[in-house]
Amino acid sequence: MKKLILLTTCLCFLSASAQVKLPETKTVDSTDTYFGVTYKDPYRWLEHIKDSSVVNWFKQEATYSKFVLNNISGRDELIAEWKKLDKLQPPQINDRTYMKGRIFYRKTMPGQSVGKLYYREGLSGKEQLLFDPLTYSKGKTLSIQNFVPSFDAKYVAISYTEGGAEVGTIKIMDVSTKKFLKDKLYPTAGVQGWSFDNKSVLYMWLKSADNKDPQARLNPKTKLHALGAESKADIDFFSNASYPELKIEPKAYPYVYVTNDNKNYVFSGIGTVQPEFEMYYAPISQFHSGKIQWKVFCTPKNKLVRGLELVGDKAYDITYDGAKNYKLLSTDLKNVDWENAKVIAEEKSDLTLEYITHCKDYLFMVYSDGINNHISKYNLTPGKISEVKLPFTGTAGLFCVNNKTNDCTVGITSWNKPYTEFDFNANTEVFTPGVFNKAPVYPDAYKNLEVKEVEVKGHDGVMIPLSIVYKKGTKLDGNNVCLMDSYGAYGYSMVPYFDYRTNALAVKGVVVAFPHVRGGSERGETWYRAGYKTTKPNTWKDFNSCAEYMIAQGYTNPSKLAGTGTSAGGILISRAITERPDLYNAAICNVGCANAMRLEFSANGPVNIPEFGTVKDSVECKALYEMDGMQHVIYGTKYPAVICVTGWNDPRVVPWEPGKFAAALQNASASGKPVILKVNYDDGHFTEDKNVTFANFADQFAFVLWQCGHPDFQLKSERSASVNK
Repeated sequence: MKKLILLTTCLCFLSASAQVKLPETKTVDSTDTYFGVTYKDPYRWLEHIKDSSVVNWFKQEATYSKFVLNNISGRDELIAEWKKLDKLQPPQINDRTYMKGRIFYRKTMPGQSVGKLYYREGLSGKEQLLFDPLTYSKGKTLSIQNFVPSFDAKYVAISYTEGGAEVGTIKIMDVSTKKFLKDKLYPTAGVQGWSFDNKSVLYMWLKSADNKDPQARLNPKTKLHALGAESKADIDFFSNASYPELKIEPKAYPYVYVTNDNKNYVFSGIGTVQPEFEMYYAPISQFHSGKIQWKVFCTPKNKLVRGLELVGDKAYDITYDGAKNYKLLSTDLKNVDWENAKVIAEEKSDLTLEYITHCKDYLFMVYSDGINNHISKYNLTPGKISEVKLPFTGTAGLFCVNNKTNDCTVGITSWNKPYTEFDFNANTEVFTPGVFNKAPVYPDAYKNLEVKEVEVKGHDGVMIPLSIVYKKGTKLDGNNVCLMDSYGAYGYSMVPYFDYRTNALAVKGVVVAFPHVRGGSERGETWYRAGYKTTKPNTWKDFNSCAEYMIAQGYTNPSKLAGTGTSAGGILISRAITERPDLYNAAICNVGCANAMRLEFSANGPVNIPEFGTVKDSVECKALYEMDGMQHVIYGTKYPAVICVTGWNDPRVVPWEPGKFAAALQNASASGKPVILKVNYDDGHFTEDKNVTFANFADQFAFVLWQCGHPDFQLKSERSASVNK
């Protein structure tokens, strides 16, 4: 009966013969019992993603959401605005890689949907196109997953993917002829590197290309492919099958690499979302031995995180062992001993150490005060540390294309300042305009945005940082539409950067806010662990505290406030609105983890157990229940309008997670506000393709701005107005 009432209120503008409607979503008597507690799962049937009834259900949801979204004004205008801004940007050059005098890079021209692979001989060399994913395979939307040139720069291994699936096809190109060799490797998770003799490629082999198969990404292997050989002859170089004594779990990605930074060793590691490194190494002489005698390089007990740098026989890494804001250690590769490692830089009380990198004579430490970055350099010879004065404050990234020189690149951005790149000489500390990337020049309206950084008292008294972006002159009268966005997982911080998509909303008078919730690492390791497994509720409670602040301070009111969370941020937004539905009028659950108790039963779920937990552990099972948005949907509750988004090719969050959350809300909500499920059949978790991305986010933003009453985003016809009654 409830479903019929919802359909009547939401669809009364349709004629009786109309075929566009929400599908009836059945419920089933499905339960799980863990440690004496029974959990109902009435939408378990949607997990049978290949079943024709499930496929049809998703198609009907997609058809209905498309109908609703296409009826909202402002959507197409928003896409047009983004395309205009995109064309104002100079060419974007990313993923620069130096090898034997050649610089390889991905370049995206203004207005182009994806980047192409180029190279040049040195900085001043003539640019030459190597690979164009737009023209390579007619009728297919491809993008470059990654690429790695051989050590002699004569070849480049290119992994490309289709439709955001993140399942790569690897081909080998002869750089001089710009033609591919016959080699073809599929399915893969990308290229890892080359052997030093340039005759073999290391890559991550996958069992299956089917992202909907729960077994597809279990027991992956690093394989070694000899140029010219058949892929079936590839060597299982590093996996649980080839090294059972290491007890590599099925969920982990066993990786291998060799590097010019030290040619004496081959390194391997066990990759999961666990931040602590677990790595091994061996003399390079064993590379082709058939059975490497791996030695332990580090274990999770060493608490090494955030990046490894090798300089000669010295290894540098960051640790939180006895340092909640992290410190820098160094040990000798000839006798690795992290427990007695030399402390290069002690923990700072007011800054967190984010990452490290190096050039010929210096090692750089990039710190954060929670909002802005600060850079220090360590002179490798005398061992002196000094601070680098940046041209302006913001989020700063530093890298050295050729770390055998002291010439580096620094890029800086902030909430209201576009990315600006500088060439930086580490000896002189002189900054000059970057050779590759030039700063875009946007219309004056985009220069008229203000940023306010505040702290909000959380539910437990902890102060939560909050960044607020708005148009100058905005009145704090409580009548502004507001969009709040956050993440809060894996220790990833909400770092400031200029995003013309969200800033286009601010130009239209929308207040955009970014809560720095626990689960990120804006305030170090303890901030991360305070939004992790059993402490995860702090993540969405912090978000809700910031929502209360935005209302109390007059930035907005509950009828004009929307929240959004992406991927692991789906935990945040699904629980924020199920715990406090009164705070929001609309929400976006974008490719979101909204059914946490079932995450580990999807293809990409097991690898995430170190972050969220497993139902096989009594304590972690209870924590997963608390994180699970679908489990907390209560029939008869007045929920906000919600748009759930999924990519049909998504390898990270399987479509049934946001699908089950949408189904639960559609059947349960008593508010009469629309709940729709947008299904992107041309997308995965994300895609480089700007055309797909623009359409995707325009739909999301248009939906919530419509619901929050923004005048530019309303229904196109009066007879459609009843959809919002």
